[in-house]
Amino acid sequence: MTTQATPRERLLDAAGELIYRDGVHIGVDALCKAAGVSKKSMYQLFRSKDELIAESLASHGPSYQRVLEPGPEDGNTPRERILAVFERQDTALTDGGFRGCPFVSTAVELKNPEHPGSVVARHFKQRLTDFFESELVAAGAEDPQLLAVQLTMVFDGASARAVVRAQALGGVGVTLAASVLDSAGIKAAALAGQTR
Repeated sequence: MTTQATPRERLLDAAGELIYRDGVHIGVDALCKAAGVSKKSMYQLFRSKDELIAESLASHGPSYQRVLEPGPEDGNTPRERILAVFERQDTALTDGGFRGCPFVSTAVELKNPEHPGSVVARHFKQRLTDFFESELVAAGAEDPQLLAVQLTMVFDGASARAVVRAQALGGVGVTLAASVLDSAGIKAAALAGQTR
């Protein structure tokens, strides 16, 4: 038996889809129409459109992360796990409908670091950086914190390039991330065993 989505769930889903597709400045009327919910009901469920933006981003953030990050028991090396994020980014770009990282897109559009949507976006971007850092610690990197920030910048730059150029990356993000790891001495297993 399928349960019908509540008005709140419909609003969160509509906001997630429309804001990602059309931007944060989409009107309340369009959001309510897409969700099949009256404006009065929306304002009973959310104090403001700003709160709806933030909660929608928070509700969709974990699924976006699951698409990108490998599970904890995949058995791969830290390097492979990091590069998997960039490989998955590449795949997402070829699936169509990609409009950039939803967290970066939202924060850039809002332009206000204190906006509740920007706060949520920052939280999820930090989680990606934290993922990279924990893998780099496991790999024995000398400065895992700095490298994690660099990898996050590669990820965000690759997303922006794909959106601006309206084309897939073709492995450029993966190659650049691999270069960052190589320069930090986090080599592929096959290379690590070779004599210098």
